Amino acid sequence: MVLAVALVLSATGCSAAATPAPSSASTTTLAVLSGAPPRVDLIGKAIGALEAQLGAPQQYFEINATSQLVNLFVSLNGGKVVKPWVYLDGELSSTEGHDASGFTFAKTALDFDPAKVLSHVQSELPQSKPDAFIIEAGQGGIVRYSVTVSSPQGGQLVVVVGPDGTVKSVDT
Repeated sequence: MVLAVALVLSATGCSAAATPAPSSASTTTLAVLSGAPPRVDLIGKAIGALEAQLGAPQQYFEINATSQLVNLFVSLNGGKVVKPWVYLDGELSSTEGHDASGFTFAKTALDFDPAKVLSHVQSELPQSKPDAFIIEAGQGGIVRYSVTVSSPQGGQLVVVVGPDGTVKSVDT
């Protein structure tokens, strides 16, 4: 059942438009169910498993992590197609690709510290809960890290963070 939900979330998570939007609305659902923070520690394992399965390094529109899984949005056909993959319980699954455009990045662009990237958000917003960690592609293969955070009152913020978790900005 969780895998089916994960695949649905994966299929709707990444917009892959001119600039992929954070997929907080779709990925937050599973995170809220568990109450645990996003599994940023699984991102490297998910990328490794996917690239081993596909036999080569990949380009990504977006990668995001919830408390349960990692979604990887892979660029195909020179960025004209996005294929969503889900890494859940050490297993990969995917759905059909669909039309896409936008910026992409390689795993070599990732420089975040999984042990620290959520730390400032958690310490500066102790009553709020990080629901999803999102890596988005920018021009020239750069990445932007953000954390979707829910407050006890039901509000949600997107907190842009640096690789060490330093808060850069907050989007409401």
